[in-house]
Amino acid sequence: MIETRRLILKEINESHVEDILKIRSNEVINQFVKRNSPKTNYDALEFILQIKKRTQNEETFYWGISCKTLPHIIGTICLWNFSEDRKTAEMGYELLPQYHRKGIMSEAMKSVLNFSFNTLHLQEILAITNKFNENSKGLLVKHNFVLQNNIKDEGFPENIVFSLKKEH
Repeated sequence: MIETRRLILKEINESHVEDILKIRSNEVINQFVKRNSPKTNYDALEFILQIKKRTQNEETFYWGISCKTLPHIIGTICLWNFSEDRKTAEMGYELLPQYHRKGIMSEAMKSVLNFSFNTLHLQEILAITNKFNENSKGLLVKHNFVLQNNIKDEGFPENIVFSLKKEH
């Protein structure tokens, strides 16, 4: 669990099925993300169980984002796709549209970047976003990520790759 001024980033579990369904099936979020979205609570539960297994194996670090004043999870942020030497990982994130442009994802990202570099001792974080997702691109630039024109997201020509290297 990670706590910030306004947020609690916590492990997701079976009690978060409806929140995960709402987030991962949201049309606004999914216009920029190619994935099999859950259609039912059962689909969302399957996803949660898969994430729990990957978290236990330390294949991924995955947090549900909730405001301290609300019980529901309103978004997620994760580290996954670690390099073999565990020096690089990819960051993914999503937030329900009604919470966009309130600094919530920025606050969550800042704390996860801190965890990535200072606890996991990663050297580089990659973030892949759709080239038309202006909010996501702005968020990455705000946190000093740099566009990597030389790296492609194979099979996803509309995606662009950003990188943030640890400051030494």
